[in-house]
Amino acid sequence: MNGKVLIFSAPSGSGKSTVVQHLIGKFPQLEFSVSATSRAPRGSEVDGVEYLFYSADVFRALIREDKFVEYENVYTDTFYGTLKSEVNRIWAKGHTIVFDVDVKGGVSLKKYFGDKALSVFIQAPSVQVLRERLIGRGTDSPEAIEERVAKAAEEMTWAPKFDCILVNDKLDEALSKAEDMVAAFLEGR
Repeated sequence: MNGKVLIFSAPSGSGKSTVVQHLIGKFPQLEFSVSATSRAPRGSEVDGVEYLFYSADVFRALIREDKFVEYENVYTDTFYGTLKSEVNRIWAKGHTIVFDVDVKGGVSLKKYFGDKALSVFIQAPSVQVLRERLIGRGTDSPEAIEERVAKAAEEMTWAPKFDCILVNDKLDEALSKAEDMVAAFLEGR
């Protein structure tokens, strides 16, 4: 293994993507690892930018070919995973990899990368705040939102398995704390 990795995990609606995008803009050596998924694109998502979109059958074939560092079947026939080729592509540039993954993926990545990884669990102040944020996105049906909220309550129990917990109550404060965590990790403090 060549370099360092940052792992950000959170229940949907916790602000994980907002934090990750902020950090990538702040630290030029960070590069986002584009995860693979078998779900359909949402809203204006673009293949190869937010995710690498595959059919469930193609995803299963990639699993059989041992192409993933980690993967999860998050919902029925909805897979997410980290391709080994994506890790190698980023490290070949000398960059630090940033993962934006679900909690099970985050725990798997931490086990895989060990001390080369800093794992951060981003937590909303409450499940109700999560529900309001998901509704405000306007990208999911009411049924999908309730499924995500139920999953979020379970995912919050995984927080102690991460190196750090970042509560995203006030965004400016959360972003500042995230910057401090990342700076310390990158500098070896």
